[in-house]
Amino acid sequence: MRENGPVTSATRQPETPAAAVPPRLIATDLDGTLLRDDKSVSPRTIAALAAAEEAGIEVFFVTGRPARWMDVVSDHVHGHGLAICGNGAAVVDLHGGPGAHRFVKVRELARKNALDAVRLLREAAPGTVYAVEQTYGFYQEPDYPKLHMEIPDALAPAEQLLAPDAPGAGEPVLKILAYHPEIDPDAFLTLARLAIGERANVTRSSPSALLEISGPGVSKASTLALSCAERGISHEEVVAFGDMPNDVEMLTWAGQSYAMGNAHPDVIAAASGRTVANNDDGVAIVIERMLAERG
Repeated sequence: MRENGPVTSATRQPETPAAAVPPRLIATDLDGTLLRDDKSVSPRTIAALAAAEEAGIEVFFVTGRPARWMDVVSDHVHGHGLAICGNGAAVVDLHGGPGAHRFVKVRELARKNALDAVRLLREAAPGTVYAVEQTYGFYQEPDYPKLHMEIPDALAPAEQLLAPDAPGAGEPVLKILAYHPEIDPDAFLTLARLAIGERANVTRSSPSALLEISGPGVSKASTLALSCAERGISHEEVVAFGDMPNDVEMLTWAGQSYAMGNAHPDVIAAASGRTVANNDDGVAIVIERMLAERG
């Protein structure tokens, strides 16, 4: 999940992994990857996704976004209609359209783990402020900045938002968002991972110091692996696209993977190939070439 920050562009042509098993599934991030910076899906990308589905290749949107932010691609789902949201915390059926999404699978963050993460990160990085993302609700601390262009369902300290009698206490917690106004984003990620340890999975997808904290072992990669196993699809048959640290595990797991031209250095190191930037239709270019090679 990203804010509307600037993204660099690239003009270099895609670099392709040397050898590949014929793909059966495309897994693509959204912000900074499939979507242009204005959050639109280009006509060329729409056509490429449709052509992939027509060729029998499933397309999975795999994003840090919550289900309620999936309207940007709801009109472009085909076949199964599923998306992996919240960095792997939920598998969502998008067929119902905006506001009518159905949760197929939820991999929640236990409230005890969430409270431990909040406490440990407060100690390690004073000044950190939090928001709580649940299946249907969004709650935040009063000092949490207006990063997401939405009105929270409640304002309170994170410890109260995660209490047994908190608003939305009956709903699963999908992830905690932790923001720091001063620390370098990559340094904040490293610090948080050391402080929280195995109590939760910590990643980031924003250009600012905004971390996303999920349940232990919950990531885009692990939930994608579960979804592929249900379909009898091996990791060698998956082509993945991404641009930020929350994509690293997915790109490492997939048989073929592409870092966008605007990608974070860790993503470039993890991917087996590169394509051009999101604003230059980098995902569509790879899909078109992949389909052309199939004949």
